[in-house]
Amino acid sequence: MATCGRGLRRALGASPCPTWRRALSDTRGRLKPEYDAVVVGAGHNGLVAAAYLQRFGVNTAVFERRHVIGGAAVTEEIIPGFKFSRASYLLSLLRPQIYSELELKKHGLRLHLRNPYSFTPMLEESAGGKVPRSLLLGTDMAENQKQIAQFSRKDAQAFPKYEAFMDRLALAIDPLLDSAPVDLEAFQQVSLLQRLKMLSTLKPLWQAGCILGAQLPQYHQVLTAPAAKVLDQWFESEPLKATLATDAVIGAMTDPYIPGSGYVLLHHVMGNLEGIRGAWGYVQGGMGALSDAIASSATTHGVSIFTEKTVAKVQVSSGGRVQGVILQDGSEVRSKVVLSNASPQITFLKLTPQEWLPEEFVARIAQLDTKSPVTKINVAVNRLPDFLAAPNTPRGQPLPHHQCSIHLNCEDTLLVHQAFEDALDGLPSKRPLIELCIPSSLDTTLAPPGCHVISLLTQYTPYTLAGGKAWDEQQRNAYADRVFDCIEAYAPGFKGSVVGRDILTPPDLERVFGLPGGNIFHCAMSLDQLYFARPVPLHSGYRSPLQGLYLCGSGAHPGGGVMGAAGRNAAHVVFRDLRSM
Repeated sequence: MATCGRGLRRALGASPCPTWRRALSDTRGRLKPEYDAVVVGAGHNGLVAAAYLQRFGVNTAVFERRHVIGGAAVTEEIIPGFKFSRASYLLSLLRPQIYSELELKKHGLRLHLRNPYSFTPMLEESAGGKVPRSLLLGTDMAENQKQIAQFSRKDAQAFPKYEAFMDRLALAIDPLLDSAPVDLEAFQQVSLLQRLKMLSTLKPLWQAGCILGAQLPQYHQVLTAPAAKVLDQWFESEPLKATLATDAVIGAMTDPYIPGSGYVLLHHVMGNLEGIRGAWGYVQGGMGALSDAIASSATTHGVSIFTEKTVAKVQVSSGGRVQGVILQDGSEVRSKVVLSNASPQITFLKLTPQEWLPEEFVARIAQLDTKSPVTKINVAVNRLPDFLAAPNTPRGQPLPHHQCSIHLNCEDTLLVHQAFEDALDGLPSKRPLIELCIPSSLDTTLAPPGCHVISLLTQYTPYTLAGGKAWDEQQRNAYADRVFDCIEAYAPGFKGSVVGRDILTPPDLERVFGLPGGNIFHCAMSLDQLYFARPVPLHSGYRSPLQGLYLCGSGAHPGGGVMGAAGRNAAHVVFRDLRSM
């Protein structure tokens, strides 16, 4: 096995400059005083919106406060030689239209699809030489049934039916993702002729109803009931239920026993990667390579992208219409429209002059639920984790389960519930829910030979600790140590393999990436903050109360995840408005 040190020295050498970086260097220093459109923030949604607007002939500039583009979809070399997808770390939900229309493959996007995709090892007594069991799920249904039958033959028979049931619901929801929510207030206020013209906007809802048909009541329950209730109706074995339930709570301050968690379960199974529904994969070079590909597509068509350019304020004319932005360095940039990829809170409470927004609207934005349970830990290791339930080969080469989302402390849904209750008391979970991914098991460009990068999405951790205490370095490291102790129980020797780590608690995620409360979705994906009500009722169609100001990030419909839909949909709305001006 090659040593980590030699690979580390090689990794520090020069590498080719991505296309978007060359384009960026061409535009830096050539800031124009006016554009047709300005996008605040170069997260993936902002880049998607800019790319589409430019393709429509709208001269567009993007301003990013950080030194690197991508927002939460970014690759950073925090530990020398190790490249981390520092925040978001998996790809599935990216809309197929964006993949093809922006020609992302042509612009360098390479994917590593995972099969199998889920691995849940069990902590079991190994007396008498008994090897702890595990649950491994992939695209082979017969093999899935064999795995599930270890715990319940009944569940093994039910699993294909459950998958088909959820696939049908995902198919019905699909059309709703690619268009703005129906503006019911506008529909009621216009003339009959205008209503007839607006009927096309109802098409996605009509399509969804047709797909669900007579089963609509059962599907309604999935969207509104606790995930545990939904899963209890299908299965009896706790390892399977707990594994599936993780998709209902990842990134959300909720647990499987709270109504509405069923929708988040759906949100994580409705992806489509390279024509494979429900597939998840790693981006070659980390998630930042996806942002690079979108930026490359955008700059090819003429978008100007500027990093380390913080937007301080949205400019408003005396007539109450957006007329551009003011940068932190004092520069004024005029534009017909401004699209904000920042959160609704930053957009409307910090960047927009409050006198131009209705008080009720501002109050609703301020009341958005942004609670987050997530602490992200990025780890550099000098060897693969060696799980008791699936021992490594003598040479330590990656095995199929190493490419999966590895679920720890997930033997029972009650464990998830107990971890959630800890956080309600202001305490980091005693036994945290851990999703462990090793992207370097498939993408060898991320770490020196023989070494690996590990992504740990852990929960539940409160934003503010008990007694109103803020996170400090001691608290941060104590929690990471607890997480590492849990991993050590499943994979002895893990702690001894650690070369370095990067710990991002909810306040850190807010500070570094601008995620309010550390929430990876900008605001909770709860039923009261979805579709007609995202971010708030009557303003779910990307437009804001201030004429010319639009939302295009995860705080807008259809929400979070590396989807790009909000950016694409917003660009279409903006273009229609510009044509009618």
